Amino acid sequence: MQEQTKSLFQLHFAVLLFGGTALFSHLLPWSAVDITLFRTAIAAVALALIIKFQGDAIALKSRRDYLIALVLGISVGLHWVTYFYSMQLAGVAIGMLSFFCYPVVTVFLEPLFSKSRPHRRDIACGLLVFVGVYLLVPELTLQNETTLGVIIGVISGILFAIRNVLHKRYFSHYKGTQAMFYQTGVVALMLLPFMEFNPLDMSGLWNDSGLGEFGLLLLLSLIFTAAPHSFLANCFKHLSAKTAGLISCMQPVYGVVLATFILGQWPNMMVYIGGFLIVIAAVTETILVTRNRHG
Repeated sequence: MQEQTKSLFQLHFAVLLFGGTALFSHLLPWSAVDITLFRTAIAAVALALIIKFQGDAIALKSRRDYLIALVLGISVGLHWVTYFYSMQLAGVAIGMLSFFCYPVVTVFLEPLFSKSRPHRRDIACGLLVFVGVYLLVPELTLQNETTLGVIIGVISGILFAIRNVLHKRYFSHYKGTQAMFYQTGVVALMLLPFMEFNPLDMSGLWNDSGLGEFGLLLLLSLIFTAAPHSFLANCFKHLSAKTAGLISCMQPVYGVVLATFILGQWPNMMVYIGGFLIVIAAVTETILVTRNRHG
C-alpha cells in the first residue's frame, strides 16, 4: 500500500474516532463537567509520560507562554464542557452539527487579528450556516432542551474557533504533545472545584453488561482522544492541509452515523437538511481558504 493511501485511511479513521467522542456524552452517566475533567486529567498524565519518554522539555520558553497556555486551556475547557452538554440536551446529531459552525466562525475571527475584512463568499457561507443552524431549532424558546442544546453547541463552536486562532497565532511553535499537556492540565485544574461525581465511586473496567465506567473513560481518553491525534500528526507527512481539512468536515457525518446505530438516535428530516447546509458551508470555506493560501 502506498504511503499516501495509507495516510488517507489513517486520516479517515482519525476523523471517525473524533466523531465517536460524541457518543460518550450519553454512554457515560456523568455531567459534562465531570466527563471533561476526568478525560483531561488522564490525557494530561498520558501526555506528560509521552513527553518524558520522547526526551522533550516540559517547561515553556517564557512567562508569557504560560499565560497563553492558561488562556488556551480555559478556552478549550469551556469548549469541551459545552460540547458534551449540548449533546446531552439535544442529542449527538444536533449537538455536533451546531458545533460544526466553527470552521466558518474561524474565517470571521482571523481577520480581527490581520485587520482585514471578510470576503463576500465568507459572508455567504456564514448565512448558509445560520440557515442550517436555524433548521436544527424545533422552536424559538429556551424552554425547549433541543433549542438550548443548539445554542450551547454554537457557543462551543465559537470557543473552539477562538482557541484555534489563538493557538495558531501565539502557541504553534510548540509540539502538539507539549501544547496539549498544558491545555489539558489547565482544564483539569480549572474544573476540579466543580466536580460532582466522586471518581472513587466509578465502576471498574468491566461490569455485567460490558465496559464499566472506568473502562469507558479510558476508551474515551486513550482510543478516542490520544490515538486520533497521533494519526492526524502522522498524516501531514504525506497529505496536504487541504485534504486533511476536507476530510475533517466528515466528522459530524461520522458522529451522526455512529449515534444512529450505537445509541439509536435517528434525526428527523430537518436535521439532515440543516446539517447538510452546515457541512457544505464548512467544505466550501476549506476549499476556498486553502486555494487562496496557495494561489
